Order: sequence, then C-alpha cells, then structure tokens
Amino acid sequence: MGIFSDSAMEFLLTIVITISILALLFSAYLARQVLKKDTGTAAMQEISNAIKIGAEAFLKRQYTTIAVLSISVSVVIFGTYAFLGKTELGWRTSVAFLFGAFSSGLAGIVGMWVSIRTNIRTASAAKRSLNEAFVTALRGGAVTGIILVAMSLLGVSLIYYLFSLGADPKEVPFLIVGYGFGASFVALFAQLGGGIYTKAADVGSDLVGKVEKGIPEDDPRNPAVIADLVGDNVGDCAGRGADLFESTAAENIGAMILGVALYPVFGIKGVMFPLAVRAFGLIATIIGIMTVKLKNENENPMAALNRGYYITSFLAAIVFYFTTKLLLDNILFFYAGLVGIVTSILIVWITVYYTDHNYRPVKSIAKASQTGHATNIITGFAVGLESTVLPVIVLSVALLASFYLGSISGLEHGGLYGTAIATMGMLATAAYVLAMDNFGPITDNAGGIVEMSKASEQIRRRTDKLDAVGNTTKALTKGYAIGSAALAAFLLFSAYLDDVAKHTGLRIVVVDLSKVHVFVGALIGAMLIFLFSSLAIKAVGDAAYSIINEVRRQWKEKKGIMTGKEKPDYAKVVDICVKASLKKMILPGLLVVATTVVVGVVLKYEAAAAFLMVGTITGILMALLLNNSGGAWDNAKKYIEEGEYGGKGSEPHKASVTGDTVGDPFKDTAGPSLHVLIKLLSTITLVLVPLFV
Repeated sequence: MGIFSDSAMEFLLTIVITISILALLFSAYLARQVLKKDTGTAAMQEISNAIKIGAEAFLKRQYTTIAVLSISVSVVIFGTYAFLGKTELGWRTSVAFLFGAFSSGLAGIVGMWVSIRTNIRTASAAKRSLNEAFVTALRGGAVTGIILVAMSLLGVSLIYYLFSLGADPKEVPFLIVGYGFGASFVALFAQLGGGIYTKAADVGSDLVGKVEKGIPEDDPRNPAVIADLVGDNVGDCAGRGADLFESTAAENIGAMILGVALYPVFGIKGVMFPLAVRAFGLIATIIGIMTVKLKNENENPMAALNRGYYITSFLAAIVFYFTTKLLLDNILFFYAGLVGIVTSILIVWITVYYTDHNYRPVKSIAKASQTGHATNIITGFAVGLESTVLPVIVLSVALLASFYLGSISGLEHGGLYGTAIATMGMLATAAYVLAMDNFGPITDNAGGIVEMSKASEQIRRRTDKLDAVGNTTKALTKGYAIGSAALAAFLLFSAYLDDVAKHTGLRIVVVDLSKVHVFVGALIGAMLIFLFSSLAIKAVGDAAYSIINEVRRQWKEKKGIMTGKEKPDYAKVVDICVKASLKKMILPGLLVVATTVVVGVVLKYEAAAAFLMVGTITGILMALLLNNSGGAWDNAKKYIEEGEYGGKGSEPHKASVTGDTVGDPFKDTAGPSLHVLIKLLSTITLVLVPLFV
C-alpha cells in the first residue's frame, strides 16, 4: 500500500513538512536579526574571533572523526543484515542511520555557528541596555533550539515518506529506527567530545588561574582562557543540541511504533500523531520566544525567561488539546499529554531548587566551605544523592498517571500509548528549553569578552547578571533533558518489546530476571553506566593535567605574560584540548555500542531487554546525581564570589573552587553524556533486534 493511498497521511505529512520548513525559515530570520547587530570594539572583535576560530576548528576535526565512525558503523549494519539474508532491510536501516547521523551533525553545526557569533553582539548590546543584551542572547540561542527540533521533525517526516513508497505504512516506523540510532550515535560523540573539551579547559583554567595565581576568571593573562570560552560553545551548544535533537527524533519514532499497535482504532492518524503534535508545538515555541523581554532594567532576567516558558507550556497544552481532538478524538489522551507538560515544569522547578543559590542545597554547600575543601566535597556529593529523590517520584507518578489514563480509554495497548503521549508532552517545549540552554554559553562568552577587552564596570555588571542566570538555565536544561530521556527510554523500551514480538511471533514478551542469563544482562547494563562515567570523568582529569602543565610552562618561560607585556599562546592550549577530547571520546562511545551488541548476540533478546531496562534506570539516577551535584557546586562558588563568607580570594572561596572543579566533569561531561547513552541503548537494540532473536 503506497503512501498516497491514504489521503489523511498525505495531508498530515504535508502539514508537518510545511511547518518544519517554515520554522527553519523563521530561525533564519532570527539569525539575520541577531547578526545585523554591531560587533563592538576592536578589542572585543579580537577575542570573539579567537573563540570563533577555535570552536570551528574543533568542530571540523570532531565531525570528521564522527563521520568516519558513522560510515564504518553503517557498513557493519548493512553487512550484518546481508549475512542474515535481509539485504533490503539492511540497506534501509543503513541509509536511515546515515541520514540520522548527518541530520544530527548538521543541526549542531548550524546552531553553534550562530551561537559563536551571538556572543560578541550580546557583549556589545550590554553597552546600551540589559534588555537588549538579554533579548539578543535569547534569540541567538533560540535559533539553535528551533533549528534542531525542526530538522529532527523534518528528517523523520522525509524518511517516513521515502520509505513508505511502495510499502505498508504500518511497517515503516520499524524500518526507520536506524534514523534514531544514527542521531543517538552522533549525539553521544558530540556531547562526550564537547564535554571533555569544555571541562578540561575549564578545570585547567580555574585550578592554575584562580587557585594557584589568584587571578580572576576570564583574565587575559591566563593562556587557557580562550580554550575555556571555546569549550562553552562546543560542549553546551553543539553537544546539548545533539542531545535534544536525538531525543525528539528517537521519541517520535518510538511513539510511531506504538501507534502501529493502535492502527485498528485510529488508522494512520495514530502513527502520524507524534509528528503532528510536534509540528504544532514548534509554533507554540516560536510565539513563546517572541514574547520574552525584560519589563525594566531592574527585572531579574530569570523571571522573564520563566514567563516565556510558562507561555510556551500553556500554548503547547492548547496545541495538544486540538491535535488530540482532531486525530484521536479521545480527551483522555489529551490529559496524558498534559501530564507530560506538567512533569517538564516540575522537573525544571526541582532542578532549580537543587542548583540555584537562593535555596537550601546550594547555601549548605557554601556554608560547608567555611571548614575546608573536604567538607565542601562531602556536602556537595550528599546534595547530589538527595537530588535524585524528587525527580524519580515525579517521573514515576507521570508514568503511572499517563499509563492509567491510556488504560481507561478501553483500548488495547492504550496504556503504553498514554505514556508515549506524556513523553510528547514533556518534549513539547524542547525548542524553548534549548534556547534557554544556549543562552548560558552565549552570556558566559559575552562576559568573557567584556572582561578580556577591559570594558567598563557597568557593562560587566550587566553581563555578570546575565551570566548568573545562564548558569541556572544550563542546569535546568540538564534536568529537563534527563527527565525527557527517562520518559523516552520507557517509550523506546516498550517499542523494543513490540519489535521483539513482531520478530518472534510472541504475543507477549516477558523479561524474567530470575533466569541467570537475563540477570547477568541486567548486571552488565548497570556496570556499563559506571564504567562509562569513569572513563568520561578520567578523560577530563587527564586532559586538564596537560593543560595545567602547559599554562605553568608559559608563565615560567614568558615572564611578561603576568605583567601584561607579552601575550599568552592561546592556540597551544586550544590544540591540546582538541587532541585530548577527540582521542578520549572514542573508547567510551564504542564501548557502549560493542557491549550492547555482545550482550544481545550472546545472551539474546530477553537478556538484552534486561540490559536495556536496568542500564536505563541506573543511567537516569547517575545522571541526576552528576548533573545536580555539579550544578550545586558551581553556584555555591558563585554565591561566595558575590560576597558571602569572605567573597573572592577567601579560604571558603578556594574550597568552593575545588568543589566546582570536581563538579565540572560531573555536570558537563559524564552527566549530559548519560542522557544520550540511555537513548542510544534503546535505539541500537531496536535496530539490532533481528540479531538478538
């Protein structure tokens, strides 16, 4: 049955593709508006150009490496399927994999291209007003957010269209899982490589600059400062962008697979629902972003961002209502989507509570810093452990509530479809949240440019205010990302069981942990999370070691650097970061793929299901621990720098810098990479089901 045999499919695909293209055009309009702004003084331009050159050079080398790895994996996928006598499925899966990998890479590169040009325009705008700088940074970040979600949606829609030609539309969602695998594969390396780069530079810069020399952050005398500013972009912009790109792609495909189970009830509308609701959600996000501005120069920028987020969430709820009414005609599924939207808001609130210096957890870490480095570390780690509780409760309630709402619809498989719709609700505001995330590195860079160009104190106060808010938005985005990953992982796990049932002919697939090989699979899944985290954190430590020694060498050999008579060799430190991050990202990434394949091939599909299930649960908890403890340590340091407990240069400040340094690879390398890892486990098992049965 061809695609155009169903007019509803043709109509819905046309709407989705049209909205995706219009959203991309709107992002181009936003980018043009931002890039039209002036680029400040010559001193600002010199620093901005150094950041731009460093970021683009890293991305070129990183994505060249990723491209080689992606092509190699696609060949292995095709060869494996061909060996099993499934050549047609093999080439479809390989093509989908490469298309997903290409789309993910392109979205991240384009988004970061805008971000590294927005930083100087934000710094220059701060000369005129806080509001102009704020709006410039947010809209520059929004370009990335809109591009990523629109390209993810467009990519899934196009490949669904192409693979539907001459095929049964109900079979197509199973054929395009390779797209999600490709997006996840690239996202893991982009997030991991960018995370190693940014935190190696940050840790090296802080330890040798702030602790050893007592010089300020972003001091131009520090040879690692440009590498640190470059890292903000390649880690937080390109890396997090790839993370949420693959979240939306994998979640769309997983929900479409579950929609196939309800085909007798909803027809093709149930399969197309995820794409339609995501497309209309993009419109809600665009409206939300354009409403955001400061009421006056004294308003807290975080209040304005929250206002825009609530507007976007409200509009997303309206979109859900009408889309559900139109395509599913069942109000219970709207309520399931509402559960997802409310869950996203609660997860953001919880993350802010544990990482913002206005609340007890961060204040307790700052207080503990008075008695030294060890008590800072102990308290920060305890805060991270505690921070896993509320998100797990919220996510558990969300899954139970959405499953219940789907179940009482009276439809077979309605419960699972309810959880899928809740996941769509959680990701409905993804573009806005990603705009807030990119706001962080843009304002951080702007502050660095202002500091290094020796701009006036008034301008610095404005960029400091935006930078402080940016730290909070980066933290809450990580919470949002792991929350959405948790819901998406359950959705994809359900899709995996559906695919196993399809290949084995079983009506119900049972995972029995009392079987020894299944238990072993589960144990390996948990272990993989710890080993991966260890490798990621250790990579930052090894790279930072090299950077610290290089900075010390430059200060020793060029005495004029500290007096301002000689310029540091910034490029040398950037090069060390590039080489270290590219070298160190390969082993952890390939380890994930290889372990999954070995467990599935040797222990088979039931053990692979346990591996996936337990690895996902362990990954969620570990990511929450790493993200929130790291964010809390960071803001405890900033709380002290604002004047508490002696302020900058005091003993509590030095202890807080140590805590922040420990937290850096937690929150910006290992933690965010785990978001991607747990979805990569899901997509790779989906793709390789024929090997496991």
